[in-house]
Amino acid sequence: MSNIPQGKRDSFGSSFGVFAAAVGSAVGLGNIWRFPYITGQNGGAAFLLVYLAIVLLIGIPLMLSELSIGRHAQKNPIGAFLQIAPGKPWFLIGIVGVAAAFMISSFYSTVAGWTLHYTYLSVLDKINTSNASELETLFNEFHTSQFMPLFWQFVFMLFTGLIVIAGVRDGIEKYTKILMPLLFIILIILSIRSVTLEGAKGGLEFLFYPDFSKIHSKTVLDALGQAFFSLSIGMGTLITYGSYIQKNANLSRISLQVALADSFVAILAGIAIFPAVFAFGIAPSSGPGLVFLTLPGIFEQMTGGYFFSILFFVLLVIAALTSSVSILEVVVAYLTEELKIKRKQATILATAGILVIGSLATLSFSTLKDAHIFSKTIFDFLDYVSANLMLPLGGFFIVIFVGWAYGKKFFSAEITNDGNLVVRLFPVFNLVIKYIAPIAIALVFLNELGILG
Repeated sequence: MSNIPQGKRDSFGSSFGVFAAAVGSAVGLGNIWRFPYITGQNGGAAFLLVYLAIVLLIGIPLMLSELSIGRHAQKNPIGAFLQIAPGKPWFLIGIVGVAAAFMISSFYSTVAGWTLHYTYLSVLDKINTSNASELETLFNEFHTSQFMPLFWQFVFMLFTGLIVIAGVRDGIEKYTKILMPLLFIILIILSIRSVTLEGAKGGLEFLFYPDFSKIHSKTVLDALGQAFFSLSIGMGTLITYGSYIQKNANLSRISLQVALADSFVAILAGIAIFPAVFAFGIAPSSGPGLVFLTLPGIFEQMTGGYFFSILFFVLLVIAALTSSVSILEVVVAYLTEELKIKRKQATILATAGILVIGSLATLSFSTLKDAHIFSKTIFDFLDYVSANLMLPLGGFFIVIFVGWAYGKKFFSAEITNDGNLVVRLFPVFNLVIKYIAPIAIALVFLNELGILG
């Protein structure tokens, strides 16, 4: 349990702890599972350049907005808006963030459970075939069964809950300071092995030599969506973590470091995956099944494949765990600060609630496969409503809040530490937050709804 004195609010204890926790929040399955297949479907290097430009020009100012709100109020997402704008409906943004975090954690824990199962299979050397149809059968038999997916989902949420229950400094910070360096080390090892494969050159060219004819409006919109998803914008995690950052920390530097580290992990994931994909003649646009259906076959054909298979799925587990911890903390912070529930009870309550809804998402591939909400399975409904509707809406109203409503009262003070820091890019940040970000998020939102075609 936390060693923070009774009545004093918990916080991160070191600059590296802030960095590790914030990177852990941003780095997740979105970087290592989603980014490679989205890049593959959008032509490789051209998409990567667009993505990096969006992260630097739009993602960092958006992160700064949320971190500033959290640190200024020293509250959870709902409490922050209630404090900064009392008597106004802005607290609804916080409600959207907490609700989105709860929903995301519910279906995220389903996929995270799959990564634990595949780690287990790798250790036992049971993914011992390069036959695509056998791998597909293996995956389908597992995720459409009733008991095993629920078991691994429960184990995953148990790990998540145990870290969160220990507190900010003794739980989240302590374990992310261990897990994030380990994640980087594993990714680097996998990347080195991948680029040394015969035929790997094609994968590196695909990732780093852009064909600008492949850039279309869909490429830009997909890159925007991936940036928001990857940086955890709009789901309350950045506001929550911002509330734990000490007042003398440099928020601009933290935002830049986290965005660069998050992008670096995504690029490393591409280096680890695409050379191997090309070396073994797999289509880079294989889609979401790339991790569970395609890569095990590649590992089987690779010298040392048993070892690298275990490393890869351990990597996925770590990435999923650090993100899951940050998402659960959003809900726990609300319960402890607004409803005055003790952290242990709040964590148990939040974890149990997530497991109840999450089990429905997991069973939507088996027992509840015929149960639909607006023509979507429970898993797909939770995914769509949270990621496609709530996150863009949350992000949109956050930049409106900071850029046009109450931000002038605290935004400059927070990123300059009350005038003690010189932030030469402040006019640029302000311009992006007031004008560019709202338009960009609106485009993503309309695109996700299918309105832009």
